[in-house]
Amino acid sequence: MSNNLTSILFMVFIPFIFVALTIPVVKKIAVHVGALDMPNERKVHKVPMPRLGGLGIYAGFLLGYMIFGEHTPTMNSILIGSFVLIITGIFDDIKPLKASHKLIGQVIASLIVVFYGNLLLKDVSFFGLYFNFGNFSYIITIIFILGCINCMNLIDGLDGLAGGISSIFFLTIGIIAYFQGRIGLSVVLTFIMLGSTLGFLIHNFNPAKIFMGDSGSMFLGFIIAVITLLGFKTIITSSIIIPLCILVVPILDTLCAIIRRKLKGESIGTPDKSHFHHQLLRRNYSVRTTVLIIYLITALFSTASIIWILVDKKIGYIIYGVLMALLIIFVLRTDILFDHKKNRK
Repeated sequence: MSNNLTSILFMVFIPFIFVALTIPVVKKIAVHVGALDMPNERKVHKVPMPRLGGLGIYAGFLLGYMIFGEHTPTMNSILIGSFVLIITGIFDDIKPLKASHKLIGQVIASLIVVFYGNLLLKDVSFFGLYFNFGNFSYIITIIFILGCINCMNLIDGLDGLAGGISSIFFLTIGIIAYFQGRIGLSVVLTFIMLGSTLGFLIHNFNPAKIFMGDSGSMFLGFIIAVITLLGFKTIITSSIIIPLCILVVPILDTLCAIIRRKLKGESIGTPDKSHFHHQLLRRNYSVRTTVLIIYLITALFSTASIIWILVDKKIGYIIYGVLMALLIIFVLRTDILFDHKKNRK
């Protein structure tokens, strides 16, 4: 791959156009097979919405790989692992699966890229600290991949939310890679996925015409994890702090959901209406405004990441600190962890 701007634009533009044109066909398929997201008291939409949008994103990913990718054992593992997740997601979008059944598909996909693709998170560094995982690398990598998959799965609660956050992630990693002059599989996948998710967002941004479903959210989480692991090999993301901070909203939302449900004595998989985006909706923000606010938060953390890598680490740390402090204040002043109204009674 020649790392010039023209090549990059083609990597983004071709999947973008392809997905944008493919999604209406996917929508008809979803309606035909009954892959519909029915409204209920927990959901924001009021009419049945076709799912399977992830199938369109995946198609854009495959097209981009066929045009710009290279055949390697690592890429084979990514293709096989992502196919397992897409199939799992399609079944779930048509008829919801048990959480344990979805987890089996996620674990299989993770095992494939770890043992066949040899993608491992062997060490991390942040805030001047360094940790080598040694023999624990395999289990930590699998947990990391599962974490990314389920973070994106949980945050996918509003029109354009998961797709927009993913697009900002791909754009940020792409900018860092471009200015560092990096090349490789992670860069190719980054720009292909940027085009694919943007093509999907044309149909998914509020008011959405189709949802990505679990097929899309799980696939995006998987690819984000893969790009992060590949990035460590090519020093695009030289610290775990970069991908974690770009994805701070879905990660924080997932952690708060786990703690919140445990405090209530509920199962971790119990659905509720206390997620990050629900807290904004309760403040009378519209769906579109809520999504744009979360985009802004993600973009600010992404900007801090770019500054941390390309400009000055100290300035990056300061911006990270300020943004995290504001997020913590938000968490403490909302019901994302505790039901304050119930506690006051």
